[in-house]
Amino acid sequence: MEIIKTAIEGVVIIEPHLFKDERGYFFESFNLREFEEKVCKTTFVQDNESKSSYGVIRGLHFQKPPFAQSKLVRVVKGAVLDVAVDIRKGSPTFGKHVAVELTENNHCQLFIPRGFAHGFSVLSEEVIFQYKCDNKYAPESEGAIAWGDPDLRIDWRIPMDKVLLSEKDKQHSNLKEVNWLF
Repeated sequence: MEIIKTAIEGVVIIEPHLFKDERGYFFESFNLREFEEKVCKTTFVQDNESKSSYGVIRGLHFQKPPFAQSKLVRVVKGAVLDVAVDIRKGSPTFGKHVAVELTENNHCQLFIPRGFAHGFSVLSEEVIFQYKCDNKYAPESEGAIAWGDPDLRIDWRIPMDKVLLSEKDKQHSNLKEVNWLF
């Protein structure tokens, strides 16, 4: 795997080594030893998968300690714009974000450490999205930031009239209004 650093320390793109032939392709989507050598030491405890249609925006979600989560995300089918926002108070990149297109064709993954809000927009007709988490889901620890916070300046690459949100994701506050952060 190749590690590509982003503009925010700790958030990295992982590009797998792809082996192709006339039968198709093969790649190792996760190898603990190599991940710990090249990215960080972690123990993923939960794998999740979601299916969404074009225009869906999920996020920007996070969990507060002691249930904060690091995530390793990838697309199995389709394409997303994946976004990680630094919400670590005192961080030199607080409020900044990384946005990466993850597709079934590029096979790239994004590692999002604890202390970041995470979300994605669906750019293809349909997407199957998978993510590994290093801590269990704890609803009492949920937090979120408004996907459309103007201070974040995220271009989700979806026309406003095509955006599909859950009722929950329509209710979140902007970053400067969130009382609790890392």
